[in-house]
Amino acid sequence: MTYRIDKVGIVGAGTMGGGIAAHLANIGIPVVLLDIPTPNLSDEEKNDPQARNRLVQSLYMRMAKAKPANLARKDRGDLITVGNTEDNFDLLADCDWVVEVIIERLDLKQSLMAKLEAVCKPTAIITSNTSGIPIHQITDGRSQSFRSRFLGTHFFNPPRYLKLLEIIPTPQTDPAVTNFMVAFGRDVLGKGVVVCKDTPNFIGNRFFAVAASYGIEHGLQNGYSVAEIDAITGPQIGRPKTATFRLLDLVGLDVMGHVNKNLYEGVPDDRYRQILQPEKTTAVMSQMIKNKWLGNKSGQGFYKKDFIDGKRVFLTLDPDTMDYVDGGKPRFDSIGATRKVEDLGERLRNFLEFQDRAADYARDILFYGFAYAAYVAQEIAYKLSDIDNAMRWGFAHEAGPFQMWDMLGVAETVAKMKEAGLDVAPWVQEMLDAGCHSFYQNGSCYDWDSQSYKPLAVDKNTVIVKDLHRAGKEIVGNDSASLLDMGDGVLLLEFHAKMNAIDDNIIALGHEALAKLERDFDAMVVGNDADNFCVGANIFAIGVAAGSGHWNVLDKMIYDLQSLTYNLRHSSKPVVTAVQGMALGGGVEMALGGWEAVANHESYMGLVEFGVGLIPAGGGCKEVLRRQVNPTMRTANADPVPVVQAAFEQIGLAKVGTSAWENRELGYLTENDTIVMNSDHRLAIAKQRALQLVEIGARPPEVEKIYAAGRDVYSALVVGIRSLNWGGYATDYDTVIAKKLAYVLTGGDISAPAWVEPWYILDLEREAFLSLLGEEKTRERMTHMLMKGKPLRN
Repeated sequence: MTYRIDKVGIVGAGTMGGGIAAHLANIGIPVVLLDIPTPNLSDEEKNDPQARNRLVQSLYMRMAKAKPANLARKDRGDLITVGNTEDNFDLLADCDWVVEVIIERLDLKQSLMAKLEAVCKPTAIITSNTSGIPIHQITDGRSQSFRSRFLGTHFFNPPRYLKLLEIIPTPQTDPAVTNFMVAFGRDVLGKGVVVCKDTPNFIGNRFFAVAASYGIEHGLQNGYSVAEIDAITGPQIGRPKTATFRLLDLVGLDVMGHVNKNLYEGVPDDRYRQILQPEKTTAVMSQMIKNKWLGNKSGQGFYKKDFIDGKRVFLTLDPDTMDYVDGGKPRFDSIGATRKVEDLGERLRNFLEFQDRAADYARDILFYGFAYAAYVAQEIAYKLSDIDNAMRWGFAHEAGPFQMWDMLGVAETVAKMKEAGLDVAPWVQEMLDAGCHSFYQNGSCYDWDSQSYKPLAVDKNTVIVKDLHRAGKEIVGNDSASLLDMGDGVLLLEFHAKMNAIDDNIIALGHEALAKLERDFDAMVVGNDADNFCVGANIFAIGVAAGSGHWNVLDKMIYDLQSLTYNLRHSSKPVVTAVQGMALGGGVEMALGGWEAVANHESYMGLVEFGVGLIPAGGGCKEVLRRQVNPTMRTANADPVPVVQAAFEQIGLAKVGTSAWENRELGYLTENDTIVMNSDHRLAIAKQRALQLVEIGARPPEVEKIYAAGRDVYSALVVGIRSLNWGGYATDYDTVIAKKLAYVLTGGDISAPAWVEPWYILDLEREAFLSLLGEEKTRERMTHMLMKGKPLRN
C-alpha cells in the first residue's frame, strides 16, 4: 500500500503537541489540534462551543507566542484548527496521520486508541509521542489492522528546532509503515531519524539520563563547582554552551527529576541504574525543587541572574551552602592550551593528555559514558551509529560516544577504562580481538551481530563536503575556501574559514571558481557543511587594515567582493547558492549572488552591517533596491517614499529573517528559490537544481537598472532620521551612518528620480563603506563587536 500524509491530527495541545502542530503547519500541512474541553465550566458555559474550547485556544495562543518562535511565519497558524476531544473528535476522521501527545498514563492512552480506531479511516497511521510508556502496550485490545499502522514517533522539544525524531515500531507494525514514516520524517519533516527498540526512554534520553547523572554526581562528590563543570562539559568536549547545568536549568529540574525517577523504575535490570538516584545530587535538587528553584522557568536554578553595581551577572549555586555566588570564569591550563583546536578529535586527545582537574573530570565522565553506551547499545539500538546520531541530533553533541571513542583510539581507551575499574561490554572486546580496531571505517560501521563492518546507509539527497575531500575531489584550495568536483559537471565553491567569514582568500578563490566554471564545468554550487553559511565579512581584518591606513587595499578588497557577487549572478552558467543557519552581512550578499538559492527552512538572513558602524557594500544595497524597490516603481504613479523607507529600515534596523519564509518576506529569498526542510539535503538539491537549469537551457538573469529616487526622497529619509535622534532613539553617530545609507539607497546626489546602472549603486556603496571605516566611532563599534559579541551604541 502507498501512504501519503496531507492532513494530520494531534490529540494533546500542550507544549509538545502544540510544537508538533506548528512544525507541520510550517511545512504547509493542515493540522487538527485537540485537547480536553475546558474544565469547571458553569452550566451556561457548558453549552457554549467557545467556552468549551477556551482551554485548547489558550494552549494554541501559548504556542503561537512562545520564544523562540514555534511558527516560522505568523500566518502558518491559519493551518491549525483547534477543537476539543468531546465535541470535535470527528475532525480526525479524514486525517492521514494522528499523533497522541496526552498525559503519560497508560489507561488514558489505551482509551484514546479505542476512540481513534472507531473514528479514523482504516489507512490512517496512528503514533504516540510517549517516552515513558512501552509502545507495544498502548494498543492492547486493538485490532491487528490498527496495530499494523501504529508506532512511536518521539519528537524532541522544541520540535521545530531539535533535529532528532525517534521512531519506535512494535513487532506488529507493518514494515512498510515504518519505512514510510522514516522517509516522511527525513524528507518532509526535515528530521534526523533513528529507529529505536521499544525500551524505556528509547535511545537519546536513556543514554543522556544515565551519563548526565553520573557527570553531575561525580562532579559534586569531588568538589567541582557548577561553573567548573559547565566550563569542562561544553564546547571543550564537543557539546553546546549549555553544557550541564545550564541545560538542566533550560529543561527544568522538576522535569529531569521526573525523567530519572521513571527511568529508574523502568529498568530494574540495568546495572547502571543506581546512578539515577545519586546521593548528593538528589539532596541538592530536592531542596531546590522545594524552594521552587526549577531553572529558567522559575527565574533561578543552578544559575541566577542578578545585578551588581548596575551590571548584570550570572551567579551560580554553591551546592554545599545552597547560596548563590559569583563563580567567575574557571581557568584550567588544559582548557586554555587546547580550547582553540578546531578538530574535535585532536582537541580531545590533547586535552586528555593533561593531568589537571579539568582533564581528570573529562576523562572520568567520558570513559563512564563510553562504558554505558557499550553496555546498553544492543538493548536499545539496532546499530551503534543510531546511538551516535541520537546524541548529535537530539542534544547537539558534535559527536556521539562511539565516534568520540574512535577519536581517542578504541584499544588504548579500553585499557585506560579497565585501569579505572570500568567494565567494558564483551562485544567491544570481541570486536578488538577480531582485528577490528575502530567502530567506524571507510564509510562503514561495526555490526555486532555479524562481527563485521557494514556500509552506513547513504541518503541520495545528502552531499557531505568532508566526504568529497576524503575522496580526493578537491581541485584547489586555500586556508579559507576550496573548489571541489561534485560530479556530473558541477563545481562546488566551499567556504571553511572560521565562521565562514569572508576574507581575501574566499574572494580570490571565488573569482578563480568563476573562471574554472567557464572553462571546465556546466554549473556551480556555493555552499558548505558548516552550521552557518557565512556570518559576514572578516571585520577583524578590515579593522586592522583601516587602522593601518591601507585604503587602497580595502578599496580593492571591497571592489573584488562586489565583482564576485555581481559575476556570480550574471555568470553565463548556472550558479546556485545553498544556504543554512546564519547568512549575515556579506553572507547575504553571497547568498543573493547566485541565479537561485536553495535554503534550509532554518536560515537566518539579514544585512546587519549597521551594528558595526557600516553599511552593506558587497552588493547588498543594490540587491535590496533591485528586489524590493524596482518592482513597485515599475508600476504607474507609484510613490517611492514608502518602499524606499521600507528598504532603509530593513538595513538600518538590521532586520534578520528568523526562517526561510521570513527571509522570503524580506526579499532575501524569492518564489523561485527552493526551501528545504532537511538541512542535510540542501547541497544535493542545489546540485540537482543547477543541473535542471542546464538541462532546460536557462539563461542568466538579465542585468537590471536600479531605481534611484533622488534628493527629495533622501530629504524625506533625513527628516525621519533627525526625528529619531531628537527623540532619543538614535545616537548622533547613528544619524551619521543612517544618512550615508539613505544617500546610497536614493542614488546619491541626483536631482530627480532615475533608473541607473547597477555599478552606479555599487560605487556609492563602496565609497560610503570606506568613508565610514575612516571614522573612529565605526572602528570602536567593530572592536566592541569583536570583543563583546554585541553592538555598541556610541
